[in-house]
Amino acid sequence: MTIYSRRSFLKVSAMGGIAATCFDPLGSITSLGTQEPVSVKVVLTSGDNRADLAFRALQPFSKQIRQAIGNRRVVLKPNNVLIDVPLTSTHVDTLEGVLEFLKSINKLGNVIIAESAANGPTLEGFDNYGYYRLVSKYHVRLVDLDQEPFEILYVFDEKDFRPHAIRMSHILLDSNSYIVSVARMKTHDRVVATLSLKNIVVGAPIKDIGFTWTSKRKPGAKSDKSITHGSGFRGINYNLYSLSRQLHPHLSLIDGFEGMEGNGPNSGTPVDHRICVVSPDWLAADRVGIELMGIDFCKVGYLNFCAQTGLGIADLNKIEIIGENLSDHIKSYKLNDNINSQLVWMNPV
Repeated sequence: MTIYSRRSFLKVSAMGGIAATCFDPLGSITSLGTQEPVSVKVVLTSGDNRADLAFRALQPFSKQIRQAIGNRRVVLKPNNVLIDVPLTSTHVDTLEGVLEFLKSINKLGNVIIAESAANGPTLEGFDNYGYYRLVSKYHVRLVDLDQEPFEILYVFDEKDFRPHAIRMSHILLDSNSYIVSVARMKTHDRVVATLSLKNIVVGAPIKDIGFTWTSKRKPGAKSDKSITHGSGFRGINYNLYSLSRQLHPHLSLIDGFEGMEGNGPNSGTPVDHRICVVSPDWLAADRVGIELMGIDFCKVGYLNFCAQTGLGIADLNKIEIIGENLSDHIKSYKLNDNINSQLVWMNPV
């Protein structure tokens, strides 16, 4: 458990205020405490088949992934923010590509697909998106994180500068879980873009059974996901950064076959992009994803904070991209209509 003070938050906010000048859009970032250049690998694939894209993007890491899994349970975490709008959520074909890869390295023995959907019953969303066909084919389990054990962590709220308790999925915090973020490439209404890290951090807070965003909500049912947002653009960026130390993927897969631009993550429009990004370094994967979306990395607060404190590699000069050429697949995603308001995190408090 971490308690955040006003002083520490103001310090990070001040760092965010100078991020635009010290972080080159091309990625000239030096991780704190790093003396020698560090190179990490990110695979970029393109094509016309989602499952094939995922499978091919994972293959170069076969030996590394097999060793990292060991005897641990594999947790595939899709990003199902809505249970009834396919464009907002992880496509079943992408999950199938991951499962085929796990089969190829003999790691299908203990795999679950686990989620806490934001707006309604998780398993209903799994049904809507065709996930149940994966159960019989690959013998995986579908898990509703809202019905599993949780742990209490604390997050920051910018309204009162106090820590607030939040229920977080034990499965995603468990050291026996090998977490695979199977995310979708989307713009966002609070943090500019949502990729592999945010999928894990905001997927971890659970909600009560019977909670929905509609009038059908069970009396008294609540969701802890809103607490993560910290009551503002500064709060959510800081919380994503701080929680990333405990909640992050061990393997990141970003499905950009059909991305979302504009008013994401719920109401955006499709982008025909036909790419997939994979890396065991989640920050490197998200950094490449941001570049592929044509977004200025300096504008993404939580990822800048993670880079500043050495939680991964965000310098493109230290990232070896395998497969496709990055420059051949950059598309300029239209940002959310409220983008100017989101960038308040860059200014001093």
